[in-house]
Amino acid sequence: MRAAPRGRGDHRFCVAPMMDCTDRHCRVFHRLLSRHARLYTEMLTTGAVLHGDRQRLLGFSEREHPVALQLGGSDPDAMAAAAAIGEAFGYDEININAGCPSDRVQAGRFGACLMAEPERVAACIAAMRRACRVPVTVKCRIGIDDRDAYEDLRTFVDAVAGAGAETVIVHARKAWLRGLSPKANRTVPPLHYERVYRLKADFPDLTIVINGGITDLDQAAAHLAHVDGVMLGRAAYHDPMLLAGVDRRLFGAAMGRPEPERDALVEALAVYLESEAAADPSGRALLRHVQGLYQGVPGARAWRRSLTGPAPAPA
Repeated sequence: MRAAPRGRGDHRFCVAPMMDCTDRHCRVFHRLLSRHARLYTEMLTTGAVLHGDRQRLLGFSEREHPVALQLGGSDPDAMAAAAAIGEAFGYDEININAGCPSDRVQAGRFGACLMAEPERVAACIAAMRRACRVPVTVKCRIGIDDRDAYEDLRTFVDAVAGAGAETVIVHARKAWLRGLSPKANRTVPPLHYERVYRLKADFPDLTIVINGGITDLDQAAAHLAHVDGVMLGRAAYHDPMLLAGVDRRLFGAAMGRPEPERDALVEALAVYLESEAAADPSGRALLRHVQGLYQGVPGARAWRRSLTGPAPAPA
C-alpha cells in the first residue's frame, strides 16, 4: 500500500464530514484558516460516485490537501470501484461512514447500522485496499442500540483493523437507530471518552481519532494525551476562527504561522469569489459557509446581514 504523500498522513486535527456543510467551497475556506487540519468531504454514496456527475461531486482544489473522501455504502464491489475513482481524483484518504444514524442512510444499509455487521465492513475495506493505494479509514460510533458494550466496539475495530484499516475515527456516543433524530443523536446519548482512550490502549498500532462534544482547542489538546487525533465538526463550522489557532497550538510553532486575521481572510475570500464567478455569480455557494467568521466579536450581526444581500464585489 502506497504511503500517503509527505505531510498528508497526520490525523492530529480533523474537521468532520458534515452533510450540507463541508463541500469544496467550505473546505477552501477552512484551508485558509489551517494548513495542517485534515479536511473531509460530505458523505457521498457509492451510487452517486459511480453514476453521478463526478466532476461536480468529486472535483476539488489542490489547495485543499490533505483531504479525504467519505463514502457511504456496504457493497464491497461498489465501495472498491468508488474508492478507485476517489483515488484517481487525488484524494489522500477514503473514509467509510459507519456512524451516521439517519433513516435514509439506514435504508441504504450503510452508516451506523454497519456496526452490527463488522464482517461486511471488513469485506469492504479489503476490496477497497485491493482497488486503491491510499489509506482506507473508518468513522464509527462507540455502539448502536443495545450493542453498546465496550466488547462490541472492540470486536468491530478488531475486524476493520484485520482487514487493513489503520485509522479509526470514533464518535464517543452510541447511536440510537430508532427513536432519535440525527441531530438528537449528536447530543442526547452520553459521551464516553474513556472507551475511546481504552481502544487506543488496546490497539496501540492503530491511529485512533476521537470525535464528539469537543468545542475548543483546550479540550482537543487534553484528548491528545490519550489518542492520536481529534475531530471537530459543528464547533469548527459555526465558529471557524477556532481553526486559526490549530496549527500553532496542536501542530507546534515550527509548523505554524501567524494566525490569519479576519480582514485578511475576507480579502482572500473575495479573490476566491472572483475565481468562481463564472460558475456562481451570486457567490452564495461560498458565502453560506462564512457566516460565523465574526462569531463572538462586535459586528458579527452586521457581517451575517451583509451576506444575505448582494454578493461582495470581487477584489
